[in-house]
Amino acid sequence: MRTFKTLSLVIVTAWTLAGCRTTYVPRVSEPTTYSINSSLPEDSTIIQYYTPFKIQMDQEMNRQIGYSTHFLNKSRADAESLAGNFFADALLAMGKNIDPDAQMAIATKGGIRSEVKQGPITVGSMFELMPFENTVTILELSAQDITVLADFIAKTGGQPIAGFTLKIKEGKASDIRINGKEIEPKQSYKLVTYDYLANGGDYIEGITSPIHRTNSSLRVREGLIQYVEKITKEGKNINTELDGRVTVIK
Repeated sequence: MRTFKTLSLVIVTAWTLAGCRTTYVPRVSEPTTYSINSSLPEDSTIIQYYTPFKIQMDQEMNRQIGYSTHFLNKSRADAESLAGNFFADALLAMGKNIDPDAQMAIATKGGIRSEVKQGPITVGSMFELMPFENTVTILELSAQDITVLADFIAKTGGQPIAGFTLKIKEGKASDIRINGKEIEPKQSYKLVTYDYLANGGDYIEGITSPIHRTNSSLRVREGLIQYVEKITKEGKNINTELDGRVTVIK
């Protein structure tokens, strides 16, 4: 139930020394109660207006772009998840299309907003996975920054990554390897992420003061769609696995 007070204007004409002047005095009438619920009749004019757009949108959202062999779950508790690996792998592929020298990628567990069902992958499922307007960003980082980032990943119990591996012991990162190789102290590395994280979102550490930053106009969800479509055109399914890229040592 909603209560509204109607407002009326009382026109007052006053004679002053300067002449005739009309003023408007607001007056609040008694409250009127309106019931807003499912019993209200539909407005056919509005429905007719938006229906063609809704049909077109539903068709696009339901369009199949690929097939997932597994149920891609997400997890805040586990160091590694199938949805996280899929997302990070796709992010790295997007970055390599922009800069072939990109070597690694990172997202966060909180940035992955849904899971992907086993079976057909639709455009809509990629919108659900990443509903935000975030765009792909490539950061050139020093070896020291990579170490700081790895410790952030460790103390937060693991995050979605691609292109590098690490082990977590007592909340600290160890055995950090980029494409299977140990970090070179004097070398820089190119990391793919998205603008929200590059700007310090999710309290991420180690990437907010890069040597160089490349911004792109590619929205992450558009890149996800393109990534799945490319794999499908190659005659493959999405076959993401847990591969130990983040390992907790107890």
